[in-house]
Amino acid sequence: MSEEVVIGRRYTLVIPKKAREELNLKEGQRVMVRVDDGRIILEPFPWDPYRVLEEIVMEPYEESK
Repeated sequence: MSEEVVIGRRYTLVIPKKAREELNLKEGQRVMVRVDDGRIILEPFPWDPYRVLEEIVMEPYEESK
C-alpha cells in the first residue's frame, strides 16, 4: 500500500486511514521511527508487550507489583 501524504505544521504526518486500519493502529499507540537508506520507517509497538512475550515463551507472564 502506498499513499502520498504532506508534512504538516510542526513536521506532523497523518497516517492514511487505509494504513491505520490495515495495521490496526490506535490513537496514543507508540511507534519506532527509523531512518534506513534515506527512507523513514515507522514500526508500531504492540499494545500489550506482555501478551507478545507470553506468545514467544509459551507461558503466562505477569508483572510483579
